[in-house]
Amino acid sequence: MTSLDPRVVILCGGQGTRLKEETEFRPKPMVRVGGRPLLWHIMRTYGHHGFGSFVLALGYKGQLIRDYFLSYRQQTTDLTLTFGSAGAPDSTTFHQPHDIEGYEVTLLNTGENTQTGGRIFRCRDHLRDGTFFMTYGDGVADIDIPALLASHKASGRLATVTGLRPQSRFGVIEQDESGFVVGFREKPRLDSYTSGGFFVLEPGVLDYLDADCTFEEEPLQRLAADDQLAVYRHDGFWKSIDTYREYLEINRMWDSGERPWALWD
Repeated sequence: MTSLDPRVVILCGGQGTRLKEETEFRPKPMVRVGGRPLLWHIMRTYGHHGFGSFVLALGYKGQLIRDYFLSYRQQTTDLTLTFGSAGAPDSTTFHQPHDIEGYEVTLLNTGENTQTGGRIFRCRDHLRDGTFFMTYGDGVADIDIPALLASHKASGRLATVTGLRPQSRFGVIEQDESGFVVGFREKPRLDSYTSGGFFVLEPGVLDYLDADCTFEEEPLQRLAADDQLAVYRHDGFWKSIDTYREYLEINRMWDSGERPWALWD
């Protein structure tokens, strides 16, 4: 059984144009990884740590996400259908529990072309009660969610962003002082930290937003300028699925059993 506090906002409305091979037909969070939507993997990460109340900010092809959850149990468990007569209704018997039992999922239409900050802003009526998580519907990680929350609480700030050191796309040449090559490092981690999503936010962050803003631009800059933005450093696994190549890679990982983000598995 999961906790309904804090809530988890997942931004599910982008068009994912760099992954058009898949997103021409479905929103990016519904792209399949190991036969399940990427969104399901993100939700299971939070659910594994005991957080099961979700607010999904829908946009592009959002009806497909609605339909998925409205028929979730029927589509994911074994069942028997008994068709009644004119005087007796049809009935459905489910033969096992489903894997998101206890989750609470709120589905909100936040506009097809709305920017990230505007999507959060349009969820505000569901977020005023206290601390909430926020992340994107296109990335998975093995983040210790309770540790992230504890770090945020200890900081006393309005917002905490998960910082990570991404892996370079290219190998690095190591050379000596004379300019001779002494070795290679294959795609090392970069020295600088970048945002990996997986935010923790207080309701006061909503005062930095409006219906048309991009969260990663002025709102985050203002939070930083006001000394209200902390960072939680994550040195474990993280992967964003932005391109078809990354889509193929994460499915290869799943099929091979290399699933560091699947903490529930």
